[in-house]
Amino acid sequence: MMWRSGVSLVPFLCMAGVAHAGDKPLYQPAPGWVLAAPAPEVAKLSDADPALVILDQQQRVSDGQLWSYVDQAVRAVTAQMLSEVGQVKLAWQPDAGDLIIHRAQILRGGEVIDLVAGAQPFQVLRREEQLEQRQLNGVLTATLQAEGLRVGDVLRVAYSTTISDKALQGNVQAAQGLLAAPNRAKFARARLSWPVGTDLRWRTYVDGLKPAVVTKGGFNEVEIAMPLAKLPELPADAPARYRKLPILEVSSFADWASISRVMAPLYKTDGLIAPGSPLAAEVAKIAATSQDQRVRAAAALRLVQDEVRYLFNGMAGGNYVPQSPGQTWTLRYGDCKAKTLLLLAMLRALDIEAEAVAANINLGDQVPGRLPSAGAFDHVLVLATIGGKSLWLDGTGSGTRLADLDDVPPFRHVLPLRAKGAELLSPPARAPARPLVEIDIDYDQRAGLRLPTPFTLELRMRGPMAGMGQAASSQMTREQRNEAAQGTAERVLGGGAVIFDSSMGYDAETGTATMRATGIAGSPWTVEQSRYRMPLDKIVSEVSFAPDRARPAWKDIPVAGAGPATVIYRTKVTLPAKGDGFVLEGDQNLPAMLGGARIKRTTTLANGVLHVEDRVENTGDEIAAADIPAARSQMSLAKNRLLKIAAPEAYPSGWRQVEEARRSGALQPILAGYGKAIAQAPDEAGGYSTRADFHISVWDWKMAKADLDKAIGIAPSADLYLRRASVLQQMKDDAAALKDAEAALALDPSSMGAVNTVATLRFREGDQDGALAMIAERIDAGGDEQAFYVTLQADLLAEAKRPDEAIAAMDGAVKTSPGKADLLNSRCWLKGTLNVALDTALKDCTRAIEIAEQPAAIYDSRALVYYRMGRIDDALGDLNAALEVAPEMTASLYLRGVILKKKGDKAGDADLAAARLMWPRIDEQYARYGVTP
Repeated sequence: MMWRSGVSLVPFLCMAGVAHAGDKPLYQPAPGWVLAAPAPEVAKLSDADPALVILDQQQRVSDGQLWSYVDQAVRAVTAQMLSEVGQVKLAWQPDAGDLIIHRAQILRGGEVIDLVAGAQPFQVLRREEQLEQRQLNGVLTATLQAEGLRVGDVLRVAYSTTISDKALQGNVQAAQGLLAAPNRAKFARARLSWPVGTDLRWRTYVDGLKPAVVTKGGFNEVEIAMPLAKLPELPADAPARYRKLPILEVSSFADWASISRVMAPLYKTDGLIAPGSPLAAEVAKIAATSQDQRVRAAAALRLVQDEVRYLFNGMAGGNYVPQSPGQTWTLRYGDCKAKTLLLLAMLRALDIEAEAVAANINLGDQVPGRLPSAGAFDHVLVLATIGGKSLWLDGTGSGTRLADLDDVPPFRHVLPLRAKGAELLSPPARAPARPLVEIDIDYDQRAGLRLPTPFTLELRMRGPMAGMGQAASSQMTREQRNEAAQGTAERVLGGGAVIFDSSMGYDAETGTATMRATGIAGSPWTVEQSRYRMPLDKIVSEVSFAPDRARPAWKDIPVAGAGPATVIYRTKVTLPAKGDGFVLEGDQNLPAMLGGARIKRTTTLANGVLHVEDRVENTGDEIAAADIPAARSQMSLAKNRLLKIAAPEAYPSGWRQVEEARRSGALQPILAGYGKAIAQAPDEAGGYSTRADFHISVWDWKMAKADLDKAIGIAPSADLYLRRASVLQQMKDDAAALKDAEAALALDPSSMGAVNTVATLRFREGDQDGALAMIAERIDAGGDEQAFYVTLQADLLAEAKRPDEAIAAMDGAVKTSPGKADLLNSRCWLKGTLNVALDTALKDCTRAIEIAEQPAAIYDSRALVYYRMGRIDDALGDLNAALEVAPEMTASLYLRGVILKKKGDKAGDADLAAARLMWPRIDEQYARYGVTP
C-alpha cells in the first residue's frame, strides 16, 4: 500500500469524502497551482538515505471546494518491502468528488518507467473490507500493482482528490498530517493555499511551529518543510488536550455556533414518522405503556439500541446526512447519525424535549483548543431534558435501562446542534448509577484453612460486556461454558481452580449478563509470621498510581482520570470454628478518593462469616498536578495496609487440620466437588489427575494412586507416571515406582525428575555403578542442568559411603558457580548428613542464608549441622525459623521431633507424627544419616 502521512477528518464516524459524480478515476496533469517537488536523484540514493524519497502534500481551498494533491515516492529498500510499496491503493468517495491520477512511475537509476502513459492501469474496487468493523462506507478504491518493481527501485505516484460536501452549506474543512522525527524523508512538504479575501482560518498545533503566510497570484499560501523536529514527549497519563495534534488544519467555519447552525437542519424531525407506519405503531406502544417521560425515554432508547444494529453507512452523502428514521427502522441498521435521528424523532413524538449533540469519542478533551470544524467530531448522540434534568442518550450504546438514564458519557466537550447555534458544552463527570461489573465470591473454609476451598463465583456484567455475555450464553456448549468459567475463576481467584458447574444467562429487562460458577480452588490462606492470613483486598493491590512528573516540562500536567465506570467486588468467607479468634488487619475503611477513584469499603465479621464489599467509582475526574504528591503518598500508605484476615495464633497446624477434617467428615464436600467435575468428563484424564493432587495434599496415597491409575489409563504422560512413582515410593513399593519412573524417562528423556528417581531407585536396588554412570553421562553433557546432577551424584556417593568423592564433587560445583545459595546449601547438607567437616559446613549454610531469598531449607540444613555439633539450642532455633516460613517442612518437623523427644518434651511426639504422616519413609531416610528418635 502507499505510505500516507495525513490525518483524515472523520466526521460522525465517516471518512471525509472525495471525488465527483463519477465512479472511475480521471487521468490528468497536475493543476497549475501545484508546485512541483524536486526530481529525485535516484542513482545517487544510498542505503543511508530514507526509504521515503518524496512526501509532498498540497491543498487548495476555493469556491467551496477542497483540492488535495499528493506526490509520494518510496524506495523499495528490501525484498520484503516490494509487496507493500508495489501495491498502490487510492480511496475516494464518488458522490463527493473526483480521484485524479497525475503520475505513476517506476524510477530505476536514470530510467523512468511510466505506468500510466497510454493506459488506465488502476482497477476500481468497492471497498467493503470494513464490514467486520460494521461499516458500509461507500468508498471506492483504485488499485495498481506496480509490475516489474525491483529492490532499489523508487515508485512515484501523484494524485489529487476533490471534495465539495453539500451538507456543509458551502463550508470547507481539511487537515494535513505533518511528518515529524524520528520519521525521515528526503523531501517532505505541507502546503496550503486559498484566495485572498476568503474568510478562512488555519492553524497548526505543534509548539514553536509558526509558518508565515505569503501572497502569490491572488492566493495566500502557507508552506511547512518536513519532517518537523521530534514532538515533545508526554507522560502516558496526560490528558488528551496536552497532546498537540501534528496537523495543518483549515476551516471556513467562523466559530462553533456556525457549525451548530449548519448541522442542525440534518436533525429536523418534522414529518419523519409517517402516521400509520410501523414506526408510528412502536411510538404509540411506548406512549400507552406509561405517562412517565423517563419511562418513555428509556423505552425508546432501548428500542433503538436493541432493535437496530449498528452499521456505519457512509454511502450517498452519508458522511453527515443521516438516513431517515423510517428507512432505519425498515433496514434495522444504522450508524450513530441514523440512530440519533431515529431516537430524536421518537422522543419528540412522545413530547420529550431533545436535540442532537456532536461529540468526539476519544479526543473530546482536545476540541476546545481546535479550529472550529465539523471534522472535530466523530460521533453524535441525543441530549434530552426531562424535569429539568439533562439526559445523555446514545443510540449506539447497549443495555441502557431506566436506572441508567442519568449516566453521562466521557466526551468532555460536545456541541448541541441548534438552528440558532450553540457553543460547546461540558457534560458533568459522574460515575454510572449501576456498576459495569459486579463480582461476588463465596468461600467455604469450614473444613480448614490449609485445605482446598469450595467456592461460588458470580460475575454480572452490563453495557457492551453484557451483550457479549448474551451472545455467549446462547452459543456455548456446557464444555465451552465451563472452560470460560474456569478462565474467569483463575483470573479472579488465582490458579488451581476446578469448575464442576457453571451457568450463563442474560436478563433483557435489566440488560445484565450473569456468569455463575461453583468449584474448588486452592486455599487462599498462607502462613505469614507463624499465622494463617488471607488477603481480602481486591482494589488497592491491583491499582498502580505512579505518575511521572520529574521532568520540569511535565510538572504542571495533571493526571487524566479513567472512566466513567463502577466496579463492585464482594467477598464472603465462611470460617472454621465459627470464626472464633479471627481478626481483620489492614484498612477496613479506605479514603474517599484513591488514585483518582472514589472508593467505599464495608466489612463485617460476625457469627463465623466475613463480608467485604469494595465499590470503586471512576468518574473521569483529573488529578491536579499540585495534588499528585499527596495522592501518591495516600496510595503508598494504602498499599502498606492491605486488608487481610488473620487466624488465631493457636490455629492448628496443617496436618492437624487434615486429621480433624478426616475425623469430622469435612473432606467429603471437597471430594464431592471433584467427583462432580469428573462426572462431567469421565473419559478425560484431567479430573482424575486433579483429584489425585488433592489426595496427595492430604497424604492419602492409596486414593491418589487409584486416581493416577485412571488418568494413566486414559492419557499416559511422563508427568503422570512420575507422580505415580512418587506415590508408590511413599507406599514403599519401590519396584513399581521404578517401572513408572522408567516409563516417564522413556516418554521424556530430558526429565530431571525421572532421571533422579530412576537413578536413585536403581542405586538402592544394587546397581550403584549403573546409576552413577547414568548421572555422569548427564554431567558430562554440561548445560544448565549440570549442577543438579552433580548434587544428585554427591548424594548417592555419600549413601554409598564414599564421602571424599561426594564432597569433592560438590567442591567442584561450588568452585564452578561460587556464590550460588543452592549449591552452598547442598554442600552444607551433604557434610551434615555425613557428619564430617562440620565447621566448613556451618560456614556454607550461614553464607547461603545470607544470600538466599527463601532460606527455609537452608535453616533446616544448618540445624542438622548444629545437631551434629551438639549445639542443640542453635539447632532448635534454626528449625523453628524454617517451620515459621514453611510449617509443613517434614525434615524440620522430624529433626525437631527427634531433639524434643531426647530432651523429654512430649511435643516431639507430635512433630514426629506429623512428619511420618506427610513422609511415611522419613525414618528410613534419616536412618541412612544415623539420625533416629
